[in-house]
Amino acid sequence: MNLVGNTPLVKLGDKLYAKFEAYNPSGSIKDRMAAYILQKAEENGDLREGYTIVEASSGNTGIAFAMLAAAKGYGCIIVMPRNMSEERKQMMRSFGARIIEVGDNAFKDAIEQRDQLVHNFGTYWSPRQFSNIHNIECHEKTTAAEIAQAVLDMPARLSALVSGAGTGGTIMGCQRRLSKLWSDARFLLTTPLEDAASHGIQGINDGADFLVDKTLIDEELVVSTQEAKERACRLAKENGLLVGISSGANVLAAERWIEKNNPTGVVVTFLCDRGERYMSVYEERL
Repeated sequence: MNLVGNTPLVKLGDKLYAKFEAYNPSGSIKDRMAAYILQKAEENGDLREGYTIVEASSGNTGIAFAMLAAAKGYGCIIVMPRNMSEERKQMMRSFGARIIEVGDNAFKDAIEQRDQLVHNFGTYWSPRQFSNIHNIECHEKTTAAEIAQAVLDMPARLSALVSGAGTGGTIMGCQRRLSKLWSDARFLLTTPLEDAASHGIQGINDGADFLVDKTLIDEELVVSTQEAKERACRLAKENGLLVGISSGANVLAAERWIEKNNPTGVVVTFLCDRGERYMSVYEERL
């Protein structure tokens, strides 16, 4: 899909900018990775006519693959924890995907069930987003390239990039490319205060590091679920940006880092998805 990527970099503060990934066709940054991995799988013959895409997801990746499966004529099965937002599940079903639910925040169970399905059925194929190197490669070639061009056009220098990690593809791909342009740039990981089994920042910290190489992360910035929700709701009311919970976490983490460190360059973070898919979670705050 040529609608994926080339999202705007919006200014949120004197030194803070955010990549507005809600502009992707299914409404999240995961469209980038999903489109890229599917293209590679089709090119090398792993994904063929009549196949079904099977993936474990907390939601956005599932929506992205469901959308692309519908557009390309594949079947789609998404295995996900039952406590993810109902809106996300409704979106996947709207694209024709079948959903299999596992326990609350049980991402390892979702991955195991995905693998079992692929093992049992010869025409089931999985992108294996949590270990697929094309996930990192996608963000190195697209997301990071767009950020680099936007920062250079300001003109400015990059002081830091702030990102949460579901699979880790975004922050690792951006680190790989942007660190070559700005050797002193800091790469900062937004991390929930609560553990993986209990936090509510859907889409990040799913219980393992997956593609994240912690040796390349300069600092972890901790944000609670409540703080993330409150900051996301403020983005809607104060900036007109209705975005997801992880976006609130990213922005708050970046703001705190800027206040503490007073960087000379700009800081870039991500508004990862649209807020409509979290209305049942936000309703008491909006």
